[in-house]
Amino acid sequence: MKTVYGLKALQFLASKGAGEHVLISEIAEHEKIPKKFLETILLTLKNEGLLTSKIGKGGGYQLAFPPSSVTMERIVSALEGPLALVPCVYEETGSKCEYCDDSSICGVRLVMSELTDEFIASLRGKTLQDMQTMTDEAIQNSNGLINYTI
Repeated sequence: MKTVYGLKALQFLASKGAGEHVLISEIAEHEKIPKKFLETILLTLKNEGLLTSKIGKGGGYQLAFPPSSVTMERIVSALEGPLALVPCVYEETGSKCEYCDDSSICGVRLVMSELTDEFIASLRGKTLQDMQTMTDEAIQNSNGLINYTI
């Protein structure tokens, strides 16, 4: 749920535009996210450099970068840590697979390594702006509006 709530909060902040700080309570209420859990998520995103905050009057959180430059990969890895489908794929953690003797010829690790690379590349290819655009288009389609572009 951390990633889902984090994405919902970031999308809400993106919809507010640059320069506007938003209170945690406003995000929590609008997105129906438990406030205490949201505080933890937003602090993580701030510590990862995705958000800035301001204390006091006019305070709150805002995006540190334009939505078009914030990739899904950066968001998900900030909230979830290393993006490996199985622990032995993320070699930097030093995880040794307890199920095979030689990871260099392990079919599970080999295929999961390739799939993890594809998954990460896919996440890098989508931004917070893309998510907002997709949402806007889905809303238009659900309202029966057709957007023709010539």
